[in-house]
Amino acid sequence: MSLNKCIRSLASSPIRLLRLSQRPLSDHRQPTTDNRQSSSYKFVVVGAGSGGLAVASYLSRKFPNQVAVVEPSPQHYYQPIWTLVGAGLKDIQDSVKPTASVMPKNADWIQEKVSHFAPEDNFVVTEGDKKVSYDFLVVAMGIGLEFDRIPGLVAALGTEGVACNYSFDTVGHTYEQLQKVRTGNCLFTLPNPPIKCLGAPQKIMYLAEEIFRKNGVRDQVDVTYKTAGGALFAVEKYRNSLLKVCEERNINIDLFRNLVSIDHEKREATFQHLDDPSLHEETLPYEFIHVCPPMGPVKELKASTLVDATGFVEVDKETLQHVNYPNVFSLGDCSNLPVSKTLAAVGSQSGVLRRNLMSVVKGEGLEAKYVGYASCPLITAADKCILAEFDYTGTPRETFPVDQGVERRSMYHMKADVMPHIYWKMVLEGRWDGPETYRKVMHMGRV
Repeated sequence: MSLNKCIRSLASSPIRLLRLSQRPLSDHRQPTTDNRQSSSYKFVVVGAGSGGLAVASYLSRKFPNQVAVVEPSPQHYYQPIWTLVGAGLKDIQDSVKPTASVMPKNADWIQEKVSHFAPEDNFVVTEGDKKVSYDFLVVAMGIGLEFDRIPGLVAALGTEGVACNYSFDTVGHTYEQLQKVRTGNCLFTLPNPPIKCLGAPQKIMYLAEEIFRKNGVRDQVDVTYKTAGGALFAVEKYRNSLLKVCEERNINIDLFRNLVSIDHEKREATFQHLDDPSLHEETLPYEFIHVCPPMGPVKELKASTLVDATGFVEVDKETLQHVNYPNVFSLGDCSNLPVSKTLAAVGSQSGVLRRNLMSVVKGEGLEAKYVGYASCPLITAADKCILAEFDYTGTPRETFPVDQGVERRSMYHMKADVMPHIYWKMVLEGRWDGPETYRKVMHMGRV
């Protein structure tokens, strides 16, 4: 089977994507509006991001009217597309839908934040002082953006030359600013983990460099990647491919450089040398800077007994069950799973979580195991992508029967055109467990 046929198969009968894409989204669900101060459900899912909805949609089909989703946001965002929005390749409206339109059928939506967790007594409390009891709890609260941890960043956002693709409110500014670049330093930053989608700052860097070439200003622009980490990418195979891209396109890489402040009035950014603290900080002028903000656990969750010392939900890395509370599970960015925080990881985690949660409900042993699958579609141009896939050990775990460490137009098509359909029509409806089945088919079972 050719690669193009393999990709088209992901959008055809094997996964029923075309048929599903013609179905309307689940019936619009409105938030609970009664004045009850307490309620009880068999399942409570905290968070209506990709992981929370994937689990809640599945549960609501099996247990109608026994599921509550606690989520304050009136909007749901498809965040992986923001890199393409920032590069002018997709419209920002492609990334957002009303939460009501994606809330699962036969589930109650409690449109509030959780302010307190009481896992010893099986309930949560919302900021509106509602007590919501449960038999089983799934925590999927994501991760918080902490812009204020970098002095000057909050004031700098939205000013000339400063961009950030990590927020719906800021991503629209990126392409506008990239088009204004004519000369000078263009910097792209990555702080220390935890970070969701560690590859995103690189992706916009490659796309920006391409924009500079198309605009005829590349010879007057210095492009530099400033990462707090010690390597361009963790997995060696893909790192080598990316290093080659950077070398061919004259992109500078500065390791162990952490952004510590920004002055938008002077258009200067200051970096700390993490590899040698004895060195003075370096302050550089910028024409353009894309800032990846520091991130951390949601504060309400961090204050609970569900988390480890880092503030993330403490679960078994294979079963996703909480280490102390057997009726609690967690997935996605809010968990302490030692894996890249990506949407692809959430897809695989949701399948394992659903199976193991059903085993607990039935009083059976937990047999589903999460191997740490994660993926990062590393877009290197407006028509090319390196599709990195790997597991806990950093071993490549590639879906397609080709070398995915090579830049390919087909992988870009997968990222830009196929994955959004899979997301809206399958992930959020709890019908996507990751690509493992298709991986086995495409490799004819030899994996």
